[in-house]
Amino acid sequence: MATEAAALHLTDIRLPAREPFDFRASLGFIGSFPAMAGQQGTAQAALTLAVREAGTTLGVRLTAAPGASGLDGRLAAGQPITPEAVAAVTDRIDFYLGLSDDLTEFYRLARQDGPFARVVERLHGYHQVKFPSPFELLCWAILCQRAPMPVARQMKRALVEAVGNRIDVGDERLWAFPDVDQLARFEEAELVALIGNQRKASYLHRSVRLWAELDERFLRTGPYQEVREQLLKLPGIGEWSASFLLIRGLGRMERIVLDKEMSRAVQRVYGRPVDEAEFQELAEHYGPWQGYWGHYLRVGG
Repeated sequence: MATEAAALHLTDIRLPAREPFDFRASLGFIGSFPAMAGQQGTAQAALTLAVREAGTTLGVRLTAAPGASGLDGRLAAGQPITPEAVAAVTDRIDFYLGLSDDLTEFYRLARQDGPFARVVERLHGYHQVKFPSPFELLCWAILCQRAPMPVARQMKRALVEAVGNRIDVGDERLWAFPDVDQLARFEEAELVALIGNQRKASYLHRSVRLWAELDERFLRTGPYQEVREQLLKLPGIGEWSASFLLIRGLGRMERIVLDKEMSRAVQRVYGRPVDEAEFQELAEHYGPWQGYWGHYLRVGG
């Protein structure tokens, strides 16, 4: 249900970040990321978005904390904000913006890699921005397969508006992506009517229910291969989508795959095309940070 500004309850939070951290770099990435276009605001050096956590739709406004490495946040909701909701949204934002990521070893390895070191100079202090939640990325991975970006965004918007997680904060209208329980209420026929695609609706209908049985904490931290196998069991999730989910949804940096976009990014930075064997050799230099290496290549290459 939509909430109006007059009824808002407010809570302030502080989110520390590991140095080095440059919030301007995060905002720059978010502002240019087409999959999230229209969902988040980045004006006036602030990030505004809506999230759905602990059964509550919350508006969030984040700014760089003065004199400290981290962010100041203000939460707004149309109902009292419980400690459970504060804890859930704090964890979600920390993970989404990579605030706890320790880049020390990654940057040490980058200094040994001349072509890539120049990328790090440009992006110094940038912590990988993920999707706001891995569940949202699961749904997006299904919607965007073999679909033009505008069409995929239209389908996603239809799901968001059908659930109605809207909150008005001042002059800004914010929409939160549905949580698992909300999307699980839709029958497959209802999803077909919303997004206009039978196959994607079938994938969504089944994957949402299977996702509800998974433990996100285990997906973030459990053995890589076990997590990957669980993701590959989700309808509509293949090798590429699983890799997408692992890195950009779950922050799993241990492995990376060579696709067309990555191949172009490597060529831009290293000045030559590379085959699979050379790509793996370059990636292995970064060990458990190779996912960060790949993300920096795409963003800053």
